[in-house]
Amino acid sequence: MESPAKAKTIKKYLGKDFEVLASYGHVRDLVPKEGAVDPKHHFAMKYQVVERNQKHVDAISRALKKAKSLFLATDPDREGEAISWHLYELLKAQGELEGKDVQRVVFYEITKNSVREAMASPRELSVDLVNAQQARRALDFLVGFNLSPLLWKKVRPGLSAGRVQSPALRMICEREDEIAAFVAREYWSIDAELEHSEQKFPGKLVEYQGAKVEQFSFTTEAHARDVERTLQGAAKGELTVLTVDRKQRKRNPAPPFTTSTLQQEAARKLGFSAQKTMRVAQQLYEGIDIGEGQVGLITYMRTDSLNLAQEAIGQIRDVIVQLYGQEGLAEEPRIYKTKSKNAQEAHEAIRPTAANVLPADIEKKMESDQFRLYALIWKRTVACQMAPAIFDTVAVDMLAGEDGPKRTVLRANGSTLVKPGYISVYQEGMDDVVQDDSDHVLPPMKEGDRVTLTGVVPTQHFTEPPPRFSEASLVKALEEYGIGRPSTYASIISTLRDRQYVDIESRRFTATDIGKIVSRFLTQYFTTYVDYDFTAKMEDSLDAVANGEQEWVPLLEKFWKPFIDLVNHTETSVSREEVAQARELGKDPASGKPMTVRMGRFGPFVQIGTKDDADKPRFAGLRPGQKMDAITHAEAIELFKLPRKLGTTAAGEEITANVGRFGPYVKYGAKYASLKTDDPYEITPERALEVIREKEIADANRLILDFPDAGIQVLNGRYGPYITDKARNAKIPKDRDPKALTLEECQTLLAAAPVRSFGKWGKKNGKAAAKGASAAGKTAKATPPAATAVVAAAGRKAKGASIGLAAKAAKAAASKKAPATAPAKESAKADAAPDAKRKTPLKSKKSSAKKKT
Repeated sequence: MESPAKAKTIKKYLGKDFEVLASYGHVRDLVPKEGAVDPKHHFAMKYQVVERNQKHVDAISRALKKAKSLFLATDPDREGEAISWHLYELLKAQGELEGKDVQRVVFYEITKNSVREAMASPRELSVDLVNAQQARRALDFLVGFNLSPLLWKKVRPGLSAGRVQSPALRMICEREDEIAAFVAREYWSIDAELEHSEQKFPGKLVEYQGAKVEQFSFTTEAHARDVERTLQGAAKGELTVLTVDRKQRKRNPAPPFTTSTLQQEAARKLGFSAQKTMRVAQQLYEGIDIGEGQVGLITYMRTDSLNLAQEAIGQIRDVIVQLYGQEGLAEEPRIYKTKSKNAQEAHEAIRPTAANVLPADIEKKMESDQFRLYALIWKRTVACQMAPAIFDTVAVDMLAGEDGPKRTVLRANGSTLVKPGYISVYQEGMDDVVQDDSDHVLPPMKEGDRVTLTGVVPTQHFTEPPPRFSEASLVKALEEYGIGRPSTYASIISTLRDRQYVDIESRRFTATDIGKIVSRFLTQYFTTYVDYDFTAKMEDSLDAVANGEQEWVPLLEKFWKPFIDLVNHTETSVSREEVAQARELGKDPASGKPMTVRMGRFGPFVQIGTKDDADKPRFAGLRPGQKMDAITHAEAIELFKLPRKLGTTAAGEEITANVGRFGPYVKYGAKYASLKTDDPYEITPERALEVIREKEIADANRLILDFPDAGIQVLNGRYGPYITDKARNAKIPKDRDPKALTLEECQTLLAAAPVRSFGKWGKKNGKAAAKGASAAGKTAKATPPAATAVVAAAGRKAKGASIGLAAKAAKAAASKKAPATAPAKESAKADAAPDAKRKTPLKSKKSSAKKKT
């Protein structure tokens, strides 16, 4: 299984005859470079072992040598199936499955009964589920590895695009466009202050001069004041009750949680991000010690299903009777049906594994976040089987003046909770709902009664733009459009934030300038692939693969050809200037040249002039908080006040403040000091001198040893002391005192260190590094024997073996079998997938002295 916590819990249930080990997640993944998925050879995939998990694969391999059987017990979804398949393939390639009984077991809750039932009814690996996961992985790889480099060329380095990530970004950006284009409309409501039987209550105008009052019936203050005068004149301080409409209203509880609704409610009620919700839910699922050892507290948390097991419903109903009495229980068990046509693999909604484990009883045995999420799941689950909440409602219509075709009517609404039912336990949260404050407890009234009109209150309103997405409302929208799957929403949101495509302001997503540029580029040139309907249909196709209804290779072939043709066409036909989406701001008053704001490789900037001018254009980056869509001409002119002269240092060096590629700084002489919190447009000369002093102190503390003739220094870095000659950085062995190092030892350690990589923007430095590396190599030849030991101590690294798996023939790869792997010399005999015809052997259980793994 994937998790050591899960392994610990299950080990307790299986006993001493079983060795339970964790893979710590994925054991194998695509090679992280171009060619990992080969469209020319039926999308053969080239894998390598995940380096950090090589030791865990080795541990499983060692344990398997002593075992009779291998049970693959990863999570019960596509990803879990793929992890089991990858481990199976690795072990098979190493020849370690010969004579072993290999079986797949799944469980949806980690309890003693569930685990033992799963072990009693194992199955084979599902080739369909593996194919679906591999097709999804191949699609994501092909989109990312072709669109992302295109963004690097056309926009700036470090950006990414994804099959699901990009439509989600488009959704946020389109909401920003709606907000920007929104024009507020004025409207007025007419409310009334009423009194009857010495009880005051509010009312509102619902019919005026025979016409129903709508939102925009009164759009000016003059009109509203005219209505106020007319109403008061007709009523003469008193209204007549026209009708009294009494009803009883039932409100039923929300269904139990799915992955999506759990993320939404945890965001609304607990303030959890989707990522945090899934992390804590994983802990509750895998097991927590509540006094009797590790025990799983909730069922599997990646599910679209609303179904509850009959046994669980019975237990929940028993708990309701014990805690809330018979009146709190629904008359019949509630059966919920999933609306999603492609509900994911898990067969139950998210629920407590034991409803009689009350949150209050285990609060002190859990971390705070674990308790809060468990309590939320417990309340929602219990509430779904409780009686409905019952309200008595009343609507009273009152006439102002005479009845007839031109009549004027006011209405008062009242509501009283008669039986709380499920509301005493749980009530679902809502997003962006305008609270209705019109329900009140009204005095008893009947037709013909007189009601005192004590006041008429016209109130001005303005329509509001659509709200920005919160995490909860974004997850809800993604699910409604069928974009991605609930289990992927947390990673989608995390990627959007990590790429700086969105910011979070007041718990709402706002698109950044770079996010808007990327979204507009993809929407304009890759319209089909960021279309909501296309993305949803692709998810349906992947679900069809998982259900065995569709082949995975033809699905990829249908996608690939038009996609890569469009990528190639866009690369050659669209210029960086077109993608930069420059916006004209006006003319520079000093030069008369045009001023534009656009996106560059290092962020948004304002440009004076064009590349065709005789003089080189001038540039200035936007300040923090400024947006490309909102910056004005006047604000843009202010940006060109840099560099600012701030005087001189005591040594006579000129001080200037400016903004560079890596942010704001103060320059003194030939040296620079970064401005962490100060604004270069506002920093004073006194503060600049303080920053310079702080920089000089930091530099003095940073230097441990200096060998100026050799160009070598020993410095304190962010991660500890190190040696540098500007071309290479060398780690210092833990048993060595940095202050005691000799020049020879430093030269030896540097010779063993890799040459620094300066990336695309450090070509000059890269040449210097190469030159320095050559010099270091010459020095290394003269390294004394004593220093060689230091190099050996510093240079040891654990080497992770990577295993390449051979592909089957093209026909086999294209057939309904698990995805083929790209050819690899290391393992020419290994198969790419479990043969669909040759099923994994399932041997009957026999007593054996050997342990099972």
